[in-house]
Amino acid sequence: MDIDADLERIALQERELQFDSFSLETGWALGSLLRDMAVERKLGVVIDVTLFSMPVFYTALEGSTPDNPNWVRRKRNCVFRFLKSSYATGLSLARQGSDITTKFGLPETEFAPHGGSFPIVVKGTGCIGAVTVSGLPQRDDHIMVVEALAKLLGKNVDALTLGA
Repeated sequence: MDIDADLERIALQERELQFDSFSLETGWALGSLLRDMAVERKLGVVIDVTLFSMPVFYTALEGSTPDNPNWVRRKRNCVFRFLKSSYATGLSLARQGSDITTKFGLPETEFAPHGGSFPIVVKGTGCIGAVTVSGLPQRDDHIMVVEALAKLLGKNVDALTLGA
């Protein structure tokens, strides 16, 4: 994995995977799509769609663990704090040889700069929430969220996914 290449691709994802509008129904559709993907692939994950104002969708699938909801919360906190994907935050810190506590004074018990949470952005408005998956290796959590967003937004998944 090339950190710089991944950060460049994630920046592209964050530019491309934006909504013209976003409703509670859109949030439910996004969460449901992720759930369908996880069930089809037999993945034990927790899926969460949360706006700054309220939770919209949550499910824990067979095989997920009691730790996954806490990972969701901590990854989502990174998106809410930095307004970019939790994976981008983690990769940026790794590239700098730092961590979230040293760089920003934020406790790891509250913030997890690991892959799996992605900002929900409405064009012309900005970040209004986050969609989060936990239960896979962090890069795979991130890839799954991006795949669902690309499908929902009618974007080319292959053009947006992270390289091998």
